[in-house]
Amino acid sequence: MGFAPGAAVRVKNDWPETRGPCHIRTPHYLRGRAGTVQRALGAFPNPEDLAFARPAPLRALYHVRFDQPAVWQQGKPGDELMVEIFEHWLEPA
Repeated sequence: MGFAPGAAVRVKNDWPETRGPCHIRTPHYLRGRAGTVQRALGAFPNPEDLAFARPAPLRALYHVRFDQPAVWQQGKPGDELMVEIFEHWLEPA
């Protein structure tokens, strides 16, 4: 797995849905946002391929923590959002 707990990451600011039909498991509101890896969850078949009955390589999945006020402009300091994100959507921050 490529990211250790505590690693600063950014969700790729990519919009594959503008290039044609696709299935995306990464919330659009997190694209381009920075977070922190909390833990690796293992490797699983890529659901973005499974949705189209394509061969699905195993992809690492992580719990990534985001500061809630930075994402939704509401909440108080210390409020968090925890999201499962596949490694191919993450890059070092």
